[in-house]
Amino acid sequence: MARLILKSPYIKGGARAVNYAKYIGTRERVELVPDGRPATKKQEQLIASLVKGFPGAKKLPEYSEYHNSPTKVNASAFITQALEDNWSDAQQSDIYAEYIATRPRVERFGSHGLFSDGDYVDLKDVTAELQNCEKNVWTHIVSLKREDAVRLGYDNARTWRNLIRTHRNDIAAAMNIPPNDFRWYAAFHDEGDHPHIHMMAWSAGDAPGYLSPVGIQKIKSALTNDIFRQEMLHVYEQKSQSRDELVEEARRTMLELTDQMKHGICEHPEAEQLMLTLAQELENVKGKKQYGYLSKRVKKLVDEIVDQMARLSSVKKCYEKWLELQQEVNGFYSDKPIERTPLSQQKEFRAIHNAVVQAAVQMEQLTFEDKGMEENDGPDDVTWDDAAFQQLWTVIRDDSFPLDLRDEGVARLHSKAEDGDHYAQLLLGRLYRDGPLLTPDWVEARYWFEQAAQSLPDAQYALGKLLLSDDVEIHDREQGLRWLTQAAENGHEYAAYRLSKELLIARNIADALPWLTVSAEAGNPCAEYLLGKLYWEGEYIPQDTEQAVYWLTQAVEQGHPYAQILLERQDSSSLPSAILAVNSLLHSIGRIFQDNAWIMYATQGQHTDRKLRRRIQEKKIAMGHKPDDHEDQGYIGPAM
Repeated sequence: MARLILKSPYIKGGARAVNYAKYIGTRERVELVPDGRPATKKQEQLIASLVKGFPGAKKLPEYSEYHNSPTKVNASAFITQALEDNWSDAQQSDIYAEYIATRPRVERFGSHGLFSDGDYVDLKDVTAELQNCEKNVWTHIVSLKREDAVRLGYDNARTWRNLIRTHRNDIAAAMNIPPNDFRWYAAFHDEGDHPHIHMMAWSAGDAPGYLSPVGIQKIKSALTNDIFRQEMLHVYEQKSQSRDELVEEARRTMLELTDQMKHGICEHPEAEQLMLTLAQELENVKGKKQYGYLSKRVKKLVDEIVDQMARLSSVKKCYEKWLELQQEVNGFYSDKPIERTPLSQQKEFRAIHNAVVQAAVQMEQLTFEDKGMEENDGPDDVTWDDAAFQQLWTVIRDDSFPLDLRDEGVARLHSKAEDGDHYAQLLLGRLYRDGPLLTPDWVEARYWFEQAAQSLPDAQYALGKLLLSDDVEIHDREQGLRWLTQAAENGHEYAAYRLSKELLIARNIADALPWLTVSAEAGNPCAEYLLGKLYWEGEYIPQDTEQAVYWLTQAVEQGHPYAQILLERQDSSSLPSAILAVNSLLHSIGRIFQDNAWIMYATQGQHTDRKLRRRIQEKKIAMGHKPDDHEDQGYIGPAM
């Protein structure tokens, strides 16, 4: 696998730094022996001494190559690299003298090979500067495999010089040295299977600088992203395609699993009892009732509920699938397996904790469990006497028609609404409320609903709901209730249900119950369920099991999931609030799993691509290009 190797030891400024600079700048290029002649006896003896004196040298890739193939060229490459990695100690031993005496024939090219920011480097000036330096001098060694160096054009000093010049500020920042105080010199050594550069870097200012493991990673990231830029782009393109395929599969799988979860029946009395306990604890909590604000004792209780829920087969199956998919994504970035933590400790799903808290809070409140059960404004198939406009509405609603044709239809609908057609006014109000052919504008929607409400119960209901929304521009509770009442009196079953909900929230049970009954008798499944639940609980109206079973049965026949839950658990000793709270959590957990299946892939891919683009942008800027104003300039790029 293609990769860049970076080592960053340091030495003290002064004589040793001077000697190192002379060495890397004047060391001749070792002649590469074209055949596979075996290493000489003197080389073998020297290698034995090196391994004994510097045990860490065995970890060098050059040692592995020599060990597998003990040729003269491999021996020379290992000896050189081992000495350069242990420069400070090697100078004081007999090993270095032995190396000098036994080196193969060399070829000289000029007086030295040092390069830096300027076009000309005077070795005497370098010597004088290092002699007077009292700070640490880092001796970076950056190498590539020969096949990578040749393929990518990094088998010569010029390319390396341009690379380091481009990223000198990145390297300075990683070493915590101001750019103006950053001093560096480097030399290219084309040797063995790992062509490399030796780079000396230090601070000429008051701040000495320092290099942490994070800093080393940043240097490696900057150089790697530049050297392998084109190849990485290709890899990321392939990975993005693969990610998209995985996303689609993940979404399909998660939809299937969470659908099972949402419509499953929770048989878990332990979780129900814990929810009752949590609800009691939360009654004494002052301030925000969110997981992060709770005491350790209450947090522990929430964690226990999460882990109890994780034991349910539907949740367990979903979590295992998510972990499987997460491991697949993680494989792009690391060989390490992901940590299989309990669900309560999984950071990706902290939203479940707040879902638990919210469910427990609602146990003490009047809840309706009608999310996802659409409340219609009335039939979409509005009938006009004019067949042409009947066709017009069909075209507007059908996104398979060309957009320009649908836009033309909206314009004609607008004209008909202005002419006073109440059905056109109602439909135009819906378009302003919901989009997408018109930009949502609830003030405009209110205007057209008000025009249509003069004669249409559907418009009266839509207007009432709109006025009860949280939008500050149009919120008017008094007028909202008035229009809902008018729609309900005109026989609108959904208006009757919505009106009863508002009255129940206000604890006006006496006025709410008749409207709820009217809606239930009209066949509204949400109203049937809520009426059955109220009769079963017996908290707000006298308990009546017979009436409860009747209305819940009516709701079940129309597919209401919570009604089915209560009917199947009617003989249970658990309180309805606890049963419903736990099953509500199944809905919430299913949605959270589904959302995270998408985010897991989408953010990974976008994040990586963004990081790569950022590095490419920095390269372009270094080459003289102007940055695009719309691009994010704050991201520093990945650590490879």
